[in-house]
Amino acid sequence: MQQSGAAGGRGCALFPLLSVLFFQGVYVVLSLEIKADAHVRGYVGEKIKLKCTFKSTSAVTDKLTIDWTYRPPSSSRTESIFHYQSFQYPSTAGTFRDRISWVGNVYKGDASISISNPTIKDNGTFSCAVKNPPDVHHNIPMTELTVTERGFGTMLSSVALLSILVFVPSAVVMVLLLVRMGRKAAGLKKRSKSGYKKSSIEVSDDTDQEEEDTCMGRLCVRCAECLVRGYVEQYTLVDRKS
Repeated sequence: MQQSGAAGGRGCALFPLLSVLFFQGVYVVLSLEIKADAHVRGYVGEKIKLKCTFKSTSAVTDKLTIDWTYRPPSSSRTESIFHYQSFQYPSTAGTFRDRISWVGNVYKGDASISISNPTIKDNGTFSCAVKNPPDVHHNIPMTELTVTERGFGTMLSSVALLSILVFVPSAVVMVLLLVRMGRKAAGLKKRSKSGYKKSSIEVSDDTDQEEEDTCMGRLCVRCAECLVRGYVEQYTLVDRKS
């Protein structure tokens, strides 16, 4: 009897432990995973995107909520700047009044926002919190925003890079055309020194060759224009992302 009682006591002691493990397992299954950029850099007056994505084990419903908060540097005070639940509720007061825009899509796991007309005073820490009941347990990622002025050096380097992208393809085309024209001139000079006279067929072939050279030159110019346009578009896209 004593042994059975001891076994029963151990069974009762194990029950709370199993319950804890069970609920911990449920906690892990129902947890949300949220990701955000740790550091974001922007420039004064240029719109900045604060990216935040999430993964939930439950389907998105009208109970899903998103909250963005802001904390100034060297301060523990936090400010609510955006709330979402079926509709967008950007802040209508405070530092970011009428400057927060919703650019996310909850059905794609995107909870991103953007800041219009940023200033250096917007520097600080932003946090993105998402709840999608019953998934409510999650990490809260922090994003450090640094807003600076576009210096003269940055603008100069941008102009210099754009100039290089335009000049290099054009220079290559010009060199190719000059080389081709030089070879043709050397061939004509050699023929004239030897007293060689062209037949009517050769004159016709030379005319066709000149037309071909002209077409080749135009084709090279077109290719250069396409290259320049591609470089410029690629550079502009990279510059906007930065």
